[in-house]
Amino acid sequence: MTISMYQASVPRFVNILGNLSNILDKAQAHVDAKKLDTATLATYRLFPDMLPMTTQVQLACDAAKGVVARLAGVEIPVYEDNEKTLAELKARIAKTIAFIQTVTPGQIDGTEDKEIVIKRGDKETRYKGMQFLLGHALPNFYFHVTTTYNILRHNGIEIGKRDYLGNP
Repeated sequence: MTISMYQASVPRFVNILGNLSNILDKAQAHVDAKKLDTATLATYRLFPDMLPMTTQVQLACDAAKGVVARLAGVEIPVYEDNEKTLAELKARIAKTIAFIQTVTPGQIDGTEDKEIVIKRGDKETRYKGMQFLLGHALPNFYFHVTTTYNILRHNGIEIGKRDYLGNP
């Protein structure tokens, strides 16, 4: 049985990003009910050397749009990384979902062996399509979504596993 690169990527990203957006709704309701400063939650980190919650959401979106664009051979949309509120983060998630839903199965299926080159500074890392999707992009995406979930849960947002998983 052959894996569909499209089915392993776009629907998974759409599902989990949608769940993340719903989790941010619960976070906003919590902030409103407790009359908390939303900036405190948005800049919270679990440990001093970790990135704040806002950046975790930004990186989850970047991982999703980046892998989909690279596999499809289209330009990666550039976002400014200037979100400061939960509403702005939800807008970024919506923008990411809208972009990745423009990509069709025909653009991604068959990219298992496509060469993907990632540049970080002056270093290049080369992957094959499936290796990049399954071994790098998906784990990276889930890491940032899970870290966002953990930050919110740690701060008293009433969310659970069902919120994270949604209805896959």
